[in-house]
Amino acid sequence: MTQIKDELIDFNPWWKKEFRVEYKEREIYKKIKKVLPLKQIVSLTGLRRVGKTTIMLKIVEDYIKDKFDPKRIVYFSFDEFKDVRIREVIDEYEKLMNVNLYSGRYIILFDEIQKVNDWENQIKTLYDVFGKRIKIIISGSESLFIRKGSKETLGGRIFEFKIDHLSFKEYIVFKNINYQPISLYRKELLKAFDEYIKIQGFPEMVGIKDKYIIKKYIKESIVEKVIYRDIPQTFKVRDPSILESIINVITEEPGQIIEISSFANHMNISRQTLSDYLNYLEKSYLIQKLYNYSKNRRKVERKLKKFYPTVNSVDLCFKKDNLSRSRIFESIIINLLDAEFFWRDPYKNEVDAILLDKKVMPIEIKYGKIDTSGLIKFMDNFGLKEGWILSYDTEKLIKLENKIIYVIPAYKFFLGIRKI
Repeated sequence: MTQIKDELIDFNPWWKKEFRVEYKEREIYKKIKKVLPLKQIVSLTGLRRVGKTTIMLKIVEDYIKDKFDPKRIVYFSFDEFKDVRIREVIDEYEKLMNVNLYSGRYIILFDEIQKVNDWENQIKTLYDVFGKRIKIIISGSESLFIRKGSKETLGGRIFEFKIDHLSFKEYIVFKNINYQPISLYRKELLKAFDEYIKIQGFPEMVGIKDKYIIKKYIKESIVEKVIYRDIPQTFKVRDPSILESIINVITEEPGQIIEISSFANHMNISRQTLSDYLNYLEKSYLIQKLYNYSKNRRKVERKLKKFYPTVNSVDLCFKKDNLSRSRIFESIIINLLDAEFFWRDPYKNEVDAILLDKKVMPIEIKYGKIDTSGLIKFMDNFGLKEGWILSYDTEKLIKLENKIIYVIPAYKFFLGIRKI
């Protein structure tokens, strides 16, 4: 238990001295703050290195600013402690600080909680025993509810928040770039969008321009750790290199439609194994799956699916030929849109992304030549009057008989401009 004690001391510098975290505003933090006063557990999930721990430390800083006793705030990461039980950490904290969780209020933050076997029941017990006396905040670098039945265990006790890569707007804030009025800063914003594509929205890479550093960081700090450590710790994966091979195929050609049987034959694995591995990669946030849109939900599940990497090829990001730039432009924008659907009909008319918010919003992504044919076909089929094309730098309004298509540069769209 000495190691747990030592780590607790290292993890919680605010017990000894004034604490400040290096933090720049994240859009989701406002939503998280709204639920902190409530008794429910708060969970933060997302890919490695997207800023979950920084947000947890920002929560710590804000509690301390609000005069909460810093010695009653406990942070612990299970990244290297998968065999430790949660109660052991609590016991060591109580002994170290000479306190008892049954008296007073406490804030408990557990990072990489998914590493702990049966974490769901352990957290449930903590929540049920101590109730409002403790506020529990947890994080995981994969979907915390990937295992069957785990969500039911914490039903009604938890609020979930997915932390994404930096949005383009957040990136602009991180870089301290003035962008108002937008029309005045076109060149600066295009340059910033090109830089954003290269670092792919990872906070620690903001300001880094060296391809070698970015590539090494993404490979070693994210992809390899997820494939060779995180996923095998949660699932029985016979050969993690197969996971890497699947990722490589998707990364080399983002947005390809995968037919499971033929792809499984190509990988020399069973159809079920491929299906499972794709699920693991998706739940670990390394790939993003889009369903073929249909008004009928049952048809959606059966139709072909598109897969995009959430961590793109750095080599592809730095290439300057039109084909490479077009592929990476589409992949990055799909990630930024957090799209769930695309559309393709039997005649191969296609729309890259279908967003469902207050209304159906069809979006085509065009790095080069503007083509409206697939978008118009979708709008005709579903009776829509508005469509969008996200371009690199083209801006225009296309008016048809009873339709309007807004062609908007992607950097403008992600700074909030939806219509011309």
